[in-house]
Amino acid sequence: MSMSPPVPSDVPALATEAAVRARYSAASQAREVTLCCPIDYDPRYLKVLPDEVIERDYGCGDPSRYVRAGETVLDLGSGGGKICFIASQIVGPTGQVIGVDMNEEMLDLARRSAPVVAERIGYANVVFHRGRIQDLALSADALDGWLAEHPVRTSWDLEAARVEEARLRRELPMIADNSVDVIVSNCVLNLVDEAAKPQLIREMFRVLKVGGRIAISDIVSDEVVPAELRADAHLWSGCISGAFQEQEFLRLLEDAGFHGMSWDKWESAPWQTVHGIEFRSVTLVAYKGKQGPCWEGNQAVIYKGPWRQVEDDDGHVLRRGDRIAVCEKTFRLLTSAPYAEQIIPVEPLVAPAERLAFDCSRTVERHPRETKGLEYDRTTEAAPCCAPGTSC
Repeated sequence: MSMSPPVPSDVPALATEAAVRARYSAASQAREVTLCCPIDYDPRYLKVLPDEVIERDYGCGDPSRYVRAGETVLDLGSGGGKICFIASQIVGPTGQVIGVDMNEEMLDLARRSAPVVAERIGYANVVFHRGRIQDLALSADALDGWLAEHPVRTSWDLEAARVEEARLRRELPMIADNSVDVIVSNCVLNLVDEAAKPQLIREMFRVLKVGGRIAISDIVSDEVVPAELRADAHLWSGCISGAFQEQEFLRLLEDAGFHGMSWDKWESAPWQTVHGIEFRSVTLVAYKGKQGPCWEGNQAVIYKGPWRQVEDDDGHVLRRGDRIAVCEKTFRLLTSAPYAEQIIPVEPLVAPAERLAFDCSRTVERHPRETKGLEYDRTTEAAPCCAPGTSC
């Protein structure tokens, strides 16, 4: 029993959640082909996985390829654990992988497979939690343990349960603030009730570290899905009617504070078309880290092109070839992923003598003398323009 506030209490939402739970419980026992898209995983990482984990996997992409060694990874809707077990091999013994799912049967498959995989790779770095991915602070296992000793029979009992639920979130969060390097998910976010999707995005932002990122493989729609399709529990559990509309997905991420959103995978052919609406498999990447104060560092960035100009998520307009003045924070962001390949960094020869605030609400050019210094008057010999032993 769980009384998580982000989960709507209306009958249609509960019916949809029940349909999702029933369908995926059945799919944990016997493979359902209609729940997945064809995906090619790196065969190196599949060798140590139990056959039933591979057979009971349902997804539309491979977000594990966005994981790096030593990272803490969170898999939302981890199901039978396939992506978690692949990621565990990528992050290695110094990394950690956390899976969150609400389906007991899928979790049972993942949990009983974890020691098998650990023995085969030589280390154990995966843990699975039962909880709703739109409420990452509340462990359903922890709440159910308390409810087993404090059953709800009266309205006062219900109030006590709500107090305990709040305490668990506050004192023993399932996933703590700023604790995860990268969040991955494979065709699961679309199963969350529509009213809970903004909370889901905010929870993802909450648990990410500054500088962290998300890599979400999911199904999106090119048009807004009408109410009659959203009310179809079977279509919802089949990853159709709960799909994010393309622009709405980006807007929710931006509203939560993410930056650098990009479609890293976009299937040109739709996975399915229903009443003229196209549903396709995508992988979207986004980052956390543009929040914070702006300080002057006499730094500039030059946008290489090819576009005449571009605008970042903070409203800075970067004109091709211009030295644009930026604060220390923006300089750090624009000279790292996902922008670095398009940016020429211009570091100052001398740092500012005092720490001054920088006005990031406007876009201005940086005169070269600001980065070199007003008194800069150096004269040098011509530097060789070709490497030794080569001709220009």
